Formats: sequence, structure tokens, C-alpha cells
Amino acid sequence: MLKFLIKIKQMKSKQANLIYILPNIFTAASIFSGVFSIISAINGEFDKAAWLIMISLVLDGLDGRVARLTNTCSKFGVEFDSLADIVAFGVAPALLMYLFIGHEFGRFGVVASASFVIFGAIRLARFNVMTVSSEPSVFIGVPIPTAAVFVSVLVLLFHKYGLNTDYGLVIMLSSIFVSILMVSNIRYPSFKKVDFSPKHAMKSFIFILAALLLVYMYPIEGFALLAVLYILYGVLRAAVLMPKKLLKK
Repeated sequence: MLKFLIKIKQMKSKQANLIYILPNIFTAASIFSGVFSIISAINGEFDKAAWLIMISLVLDGLDGRVARLTNTCSKFGVEFDSLADIVAFGVAPALLMYLFIGHEFGRFGVVASASFVIFGAIRLARFNVMTVSSEPSVFIGVPIPTAAVFVSVLVLLFHKYGLNTDYGLVIMLSSIFVSILMVSNIRYPSFKKVDFSPKHAMKSFIFILAALLLVYMYPIEGFALLAVLYILYGVLRAAVLMPKKLLKK
């Protein structure tokens, strides 16, 4: 009887270890997708590289969800996730941007690409230091996955509709702008704590449905619009609240 109980305990321990590994598998897959994006960009497959960054975004969202659902959040998972983010959402979009158009601008292109990675790393380090155990209700600064998607959809848009060096400057300046926003103190909503209570369920459902339909009909334009609206929301909100804060002082 004792041996039987010991075997059951060992089996449960193995299952617990497997559950612990599960979220890290999604994180590893996010890194793989980011590296695949880098290779695709080097090979001149810019559309493919941009979409692979989008796939990394999905995988990055899943690893956190799985960790919370299985109650397997850990310090190792947090650090592993940050390292994955700097590859998939820092290096991959920066290299994509540089190879797509940045090399046409010489040193300015190098600075813009490097700034994206450096500010993204600062953003991740600050997030890890400031976040304790609970998930934040707001993000301070643009999250690096959002910045990566923003750069990626810009590449997709300009690749789809044609591009010359003059219009390419828009991508470079936009990337610098969003890089600065990553390390700013502007607050952005976190969708990790969306209120699905009966009072707000219908509004959330309509918004999500509208976003999905938009992305289905116009994938590139839809993602671009959502990314731009999210980024501008924080900037405009800060611009509205700033005078009120100054008056209180």
C-alpha cells in the first residue's frame, strides 16, 4: 500500500513538472518565430518576416495565459519571457526595418534600428523591476510587442502599396517615435485585466467582434489601424491630462 502511494505521488510530481514546462514551450516557440523572422528578413522575404513577428505576438500572449491558468508563474518564466521578447520584438523588427529601408539612410538607419533595440531592452528591464507579483492594470510606456507590431505593419503597408526613399523616412521617424514612447511615462491600457462582468460584457464583445471583422477583411490595414489607435490613445490621453496635473501643482 505504501509503495502504491509513493508511485502515485511520483506520477503527480511528473505531471506537475510537465505543466511547469508548458508555458516555457510557448516562450521558446516565440523565440523560434523571432529568429525565423530575422532569417527571412536577411533573405529579403520582408512580408514573411513581418508576419512571423505577428505570430510571436500570439505565442507571447499564450505563454502568460497558460502560466496563469496552470498556476505555474515563476521568476524563471519571467526572465525567459523577457529574453524572448528582446529577440522577437526587439532585434527582429529592428533588423527587418533596417534591411527593408533603413540601409538607405546610412548612419541614421543604424541609429534608428539600434535605438529600437536599446529602448526596448530598457522597457523590459523597467517592467520587470516595477512589476511585483500581480499583473499591472496599465502599462507605463508602450509595450515592446505593440511597438514591434507597429513597425512590422508599417513595413507591410509600404511593401504592399509601393515605397521610395522619401516615404521610407516615415518608417524611420515612426520607429524612433515609438522607441521613445516605450521608455516614456505615458500610461497605456493593459488588456490582461479586461472587465468581462455582465455590465461590460456586451461592450467588450462588440469591440472584439468589430476588431476581428476589420482584421479579417483588411488584415494589413486592420492591424495598422489598431496599432496606431492604441499608440495615439496614450499620447492624446497624456496631452489631455497634463494641463490638469499642472493646474493641481
